[in-house]
Amino acid sequence: MSTARDVVITGMGATTPLGGDVPSTWRAALAGTSGARTLENDWAEKYEIPVSFAAQLAVPATDVLPRPETKRMDPSAQYAVVAAREAWQDAGITDVDQDRLGVVVSSGIGGIWTTLDAWDTLRAKGARRVLPMTVPMLMPNSPTAYVELELGARAGAHALVSACASGAEAIGYGMEMIRTGRADVVVAGGTEAAIHPMPIAAFAASRTLSTRNDDPAAASRPYDTARDGFVLGEGAGVLVLESAEHAAARGARVYARLAGVGLSADGYHMTSPEPSGRGQIAAMRAALQDAAVSTTDVVHVNAHATSTVVGDLIEARSVRAVLGDDADGVALSATKSMTGHLLGGAGALETIFTVLAVHARTAPPTINVDDPDPELVLDLVREPRTLRDGQVAAINNSFGFGGHNVALVVTSA
Repeated sequence: MSTARDVVITGMGATTPLGGDVPSTWRAALAGTSGARTLENDWAEKYEIPVSFAAQLAVPATDVLPRPETKRMDPSAQYAVVAAREAWQDAGITDVDQDRLGVVVSSGIGGIWTTLDAWDTLRAKGARRVLPMTVPMLMPNSPTAYVELELGARAGAHALVSACASGAEAIGYGMEMIRTGRADVVVAGGTEAAIHPMPIAAFAASRTLSTRNDDPAAASRPYDTARDGFVLGEGAGVLVLESAEHAAARGARVYARLAGVGLSADGYHMTSPEPSGRGQIAAMRAALQDAAVSTTDVVHVNAHATSTVVGDLIEARSVRAVLGDDADGVALSATKSMTGHLLGGAGALETIFTVLAVHARTAPPTINVDDPDPELVLDLVREPRTLRDGQVAAINNSFGFGGHNVALVVTSA
């Protein structure tokens, strides 16, 4: 990969189960807040779904966006636009060459609400009642297209789809757009809006969801011996990436440096991670090499850690394999314990958490761990933890169905 140009992070935006923006989300994360709660609908009873809870947005997008906008966007695009507007404002960019501006916003599933609503309309009312905007709304590239159109970005607009690694891969691709000279600024991230009865039923059928209906806030429990699956979440995270030269020229505030990306595939199974963790190990090692970072520089890892019985420990052993003895001093956080699993938006939100951990020198906690798995081989953060001063690095891991592995390395500015 090209490393000709340093890439920095100058803006961040999010809408999540913990808050309607980055500051409120970060405060809630540091406080150890769970965004999971019982759904206020009859889906579980009506469709006989064994899961009756999820981690919905703290602030509905319809409370933020005007109705004319929401009517022409699938919720996945709504969330992306909310997060992108915050990130753009946070970056403070007032003048940009649109030919040098790119957008990469991904979704793992895309416009599933639009797709299923249109099918219901067709069956119940006929073809004439299907909305003319249905296809632009359901397309998996719809979120990135809406952000691109709003900003007038002309360097390229992309939507990489790699299941739950989509948001992280989008950020890595945005970094490469800058490194290779295609763009000076890239708005990159991920979004997902899949809290709908059909995906919940499908995930429940695959036995990947927690069924702790009596205590949703405690359901997502990575590394706990009583973990029984993930909590479905929703939301979006978006970052503004810039070449270091472009940011310096306009006097931008820099949160951190996006220093490396590593990509691999398991070549093993559609839904199960490869047991030895070889693909995860390869991605992390590639990211560290790409960033020119030593394992001694790594102080923090934001783990993919979905709270599944098998997956959590495979990742933990993989991190240990990569960092070796240096892992003993590394603070491991599993923030899905609070946010739930945002699928295609997870890697982007967790990159924001990783950036903030490095910027604020504070690793966020992992909640709901009452009885840590005795096979956990890493130092799990259970209360906010201060990270050391100086030049440091952190890793964000994102893995997806199909065997997609993405690791990003963030270093202090």
